[in-house]
Amino acid sequence: MTAQVRSVSVGRGAPVSGRRHLSGIHKQPVPVIEVRAPGPKRGGLGSGVIGDHIGSRKHHGGDGQAVYAFAAEELDLWSTEVGRGLPDGWFGENLTTVGLDVDAALAGEHWRVGEVLLQVTGPRIPCRTFAGHMGERGWVRRFTERGRTGAYLAVLEPGRIEPGAPVVVEHRPDHAFTVPMLFRALTGDDELARAALDAGVIWPEERERLERRVRSAARPG
Repeated sequence: MTAQVRSVSVGRGAPVSGRRHLSGIHKQPVPVIEVRAPGPKRGGLGSGVIGDHIGSRKHHGGDGQAVYAFAAEELDLWSTEVGRGLPDGWFGENLTTVGLDVDAALAGEHWRVGEVLLQVTGPRIPCRTFAGHMGERGWVRRFTERGRTGAYLAVLEPGRIEPGAPVVVEHRPDHAFTVPMLFRALTGDDELARAALDAGVIWPEERERLERRVRSAARPG
């Protein structure tokens, strides 16, 4: 099957169980989205998808998290796991892809999606908002253990994306750091974190935080 976008989704601000602020995690498919680079996480435009709500600018949005992609095949597996239908956009993704192993992508990989050029920046880190939205016991742990998080993307060339748009991998960097490897690096694997920092594959906004963690882990005592 040719890799393509199955659906495109946008989230409006809505309440989530256990959270005080409105969240854009509950996304709904729409006929088309328009994407552009939103600028920095703080002080920028928020999401890279025009009209997509970002509830916490501290943790979400910005150039490194402009667009979120998740594989339809993975969404379908989770539907079986939790015993209920999970529609496209339910994991908060803007792009639900089909025929593309999103989690095999390398950090820095370029995707041509119709007229738009996107760059893989890293994994999605599950949070309490995601857990409240799912309403499943131990959700953060379960999602973390599986480790196939989908990918955040930066916008290199803006434009419109519609369902059915082909996804073509135009560039793969000369390293082996996949999205799940970066997920492990960012969530506790200090050896992998050091290797990722040395290879220069961590998005700048995440790099300083990861460097502090690695330095702290290296201190004696």
